[in-house]
Amino acid sequence: MKNNNSNTKLILLHPYIQKQGGSNRLWLLAFVSFFTVAFLLTLIYTREYSTPTASTSTTAAAATFGGAPLPTTVINTLLHYASTSNNSFHMAYAELKQISDVLRKCSSPCNFLVFGLTQETLLWKALNHNGRTVFIDENRYYAAYMEEKHPEIDAYDVQYTTKLSDLHELVASTKKQIRNECRPVQNLLFSECKLGLNDLPNHVYEVDWDVILVDGPRGEWPDAPGRMSPIFTSGVLARSKKGGNAKTHVFVHDFYGEVERVCGDEFLCKENLVESSDTLGHYVLERMDANSFQFCTQNSTLPKASSS
Repeated sequence: MKNNNSNTKLILLHPYIQKQGGSNRLWLLAFVSFFTVAFLLTLIYTREYSTPTASTSTTAAAATFGGAPLPTTVINTLLHYASTSNNSFHMAYAELKQISDVLRKCSSPCNFLVFGLTQETLLWKALNHNGRTVFIDENRYYAAYMEEKHPEIDAYDVQYTTKLSDLHELVASTKKQIRNECRPVQNLLFSECKLGLNDLPNHVYEVDWDVILVDGPRGEWPDAPGRMSPIFTSGVLARSKKGGNAKTHVFVHDFYGEVERVCGDEFLCKENLVESSDTLGHYVLERMDANSFQFCTQNSTLPKASSS
């Protein structure tokens, strides 16, 4: 009996061990449930707030829609906030709308060239979000600043050699060279015309621009560069297109200025002026034959040979 009793083993299950195991399983269940709920809430929140609102920046709004055209409501919202800016140098709603309507109808991808970095720079980039938008400015530091602050902006600087006080002399000189250096159809990269811009990046001369806006350079004092060169260059680029749409829309801002009116008449031509106000002129130019030596067909005469 003693031996049998000594071989008997008694196993006891302590209640604390059972309780501890059940507690661990409950904590694990709670942990999994918490992360499941957190995941669902994150998914719902992301889908709900990914829709752009009126306060969304212009570039972010354009990116939201990817390759699709911007909805009318988004365009109108951007135009509204741009036209009601506190900046005193911004364009009015009517001017913005006129340019926006042309960009909207432009075949994608639309090529948009802008002379001048202005209050509307980000707006133009956003409205033409499916196309190519290039900015030309006379201030190299401001162009570099804009590219650094807004990497999506494609901006280049140019050195103007003209003076506002030389307006009439430059126009007369250009008309005398209309069959040579200042002809209306040419690659300005190789031109020595005083009003032609020949130091822009090479690809600027190779692109068939659909829309051009002249809103720079700045300044109305006698030694300011004036907008003679951008207007002349726009006329040549439009007439020298090799492909794409045969027509080019050219907008000239601050249309009340003497330079804008005179150079518009001489190099963009009255017969091409489709709409105008005191502040904005809208021209539509067509591609011309390489052997053309006349900017305008109406009220325009070739300069007489000098007797001297």
